Amino acid sequence: MSRVGKYPVPVPAGVTVQIAGQDVSVNGKMGSSAFRVSDEIEASLEENKVWVKPRTDTKTARMLWGTTRALIRNMVKGVSDGFTVNLEINGVGYRAAVQGKTLNLQLGYSHDINFPIPDDVAIKCDKPTAISITGKDRQRVGQVAAEIRRFRGPEPYKGKGVKYATETILRKEGKKK
Repeated sequence: MSRVGKYPVPVPAGVTVQIAGQDVSVNGKMGSSAFRVSDEIEASLEENKVWVKPRTDTKTARMLWGTTRALIRNMVKGVSDGFTVNLEINGVGYRAAVQGKTLNLQLGYSHDINFPIPDDVAIKCDKPTAISITGKDRQRVGQVAAEIRRFRGPEPYKGKGVKYATETILRKEGKKK
């Protein structure tokens, strides 16, 4: 039995959820999202709560039960509040700046890296060493953050590179004389 799937997804004020057959659409202040539920899962809306139940007792239905509930919860949270991932840049001369629809990164290479900002994601640089990525789709925000981090991941000796703000870098000691 799913421990996550048995709980309902609360719908906050200002968010509307529509369920038509297997299609779930969510509208809020950040935009709208749509999702097609698997045929083995049934979704219903009762008293501003979305309930997810498996139609059969197969292994696939039980696996999809909690996953479907989590995806619907992320859609509801995304259109109401949005998701944010913060990145930090460490290193001498390493910096970032937003120029129009492009994120310009200087990460110690002989050239600057110009990362085109996708339409469904907003990127801000409050400081030259801090990047904030915001959007309504949790998967998309995390993917963009991972792509930016991949340009120069943090190294263990001096901690230089791009890292998540919540990430802890395990430091190594280095050479001894």
